[in-house]
Amino acid sequence: MSSAVWPPLPPDQLAREEEASSARELAWLLSTLQENLRALKSGLEECAALLAPTENGSTLVLSSHRSEALKGFVTRVGTRIVKADIKLRLPSLPPPPQTSSSPTPPYYPLLLSPSPNAQDLFLAPLITIRTLINSCLDLVDIATYTGDRTNAGFISSQLKLLSDNVKEARWLLKAEQQPPWTNPTTNVPPQAFTPPLSPSLLLTLTLTDAALTLTLRTLSPVTSPSDLTSLRTRFLSTLSGAKTPTHDEANKIFVYEGRQVRVRDKLRVESQDPGLMSVMAKLGALERGLEMCRRALEVVMGGPGEEFV
Repeated sequence: MSSAVWPPLPPDQLAREEEASSARELAWLLSTLQENLRALKSGLEECAALLAPTENGSTLVLSSHRSEALKGFVTRVGTRIVKADIKLRLPSLPPPPQTSSSPTPPYYPLLLSPSPNAQDLFLAPLITIRTLINSCLDLVDIATYTGDRTNAGFISSQLKLLSDNVKEARWLLKAEQQPPWTNPTTNVPPQAFTPPLSPSLLLTLTLTDAALTLTLRTLSPVTSPSDLTSLRTRFLSTLSGAKTPTHDEANKIFVYEGRQVRVRDKLRVESQDPGLMSVMAKLGALERGLEMCRRALEVVMGGPGEEFV
């Protein structure tokens, strides 16, 4: 099936008419994209509201799978953990702290310090995500109000920046960002809890698939050649199939704060956060919408649009 202009036009006039038609199509698309940008802004504002501090926050239950090793909950308000009440039962933990007014509890308690001088417990990925969303809102305002909305190149560049920011924000929610735990700054500050965490107890908080992920490790020093021999023996028995390690770091030696240590127990618990799940779903929809807008503009501007297929 083919189309033709009747009556036939001279080649030079036909070229001018085609150019004029393409210009009208581009102008129409740029006008339509302004509506898409307003819808995008609305979606971004919904994401920002879900990450903003609220009165009650989100209370997330934490429980180890098929064991009593860890039970408790944490409360997230915006980008901060404002409350935590966790009970641990691991053989490698130090004795629970004692008080004169009550007997020693049968578990090791982790209570977030209520002191106003206590160090705030922030979730770093959420701070970055909130910054990216605010940057997107600024980009939409520029493309809608202060920039040249009739300039296809300008709008294309704004759409690319928006797409990059939304993709990064969604990736931070989905893929776990876990720097090496052997860097002390990766772990929760001991002073965030009352009483402060034992030096042999490390706690790391990350995000995975919009879930709060808590990883707990208990450390013991490698102080003598017999410790190294014991580790080699366990490693060889694992290779022979005689014994299965309790966790993936059981047969390794690490350097933490200048000392050689081994990980005696490692526990990982996840708790889905409904608010963060909603943010991730909205960001995914916004990402797909931006890709469609970019592809349409690329095609009308004369490009193949294959990058966004």
